[in-house]
Amino acid sequence: MPQLNPAPWFAILVFSWLIFLIIIPTKILAHTSPNEMTPLSAEKHKTESWDWPWQ
Repeated sequence: MPQLNPAPWFAILVFSWLIFLIIIPTKILAHTSPNEMTPLSAEKHKTESWDWPWQ
């Protein structure tokens, strides 16, 4: 029964994890967004307090 011999299955497991941990993240992180984020302005917005007559 081939399931009892761990040698080929362990190698497949190790190589698949190497692909998932090394190759795929580098390919995903290499992509750039077509819409780059623009920095927000540094000025603060004026907020008004609410002067509601609470009863």
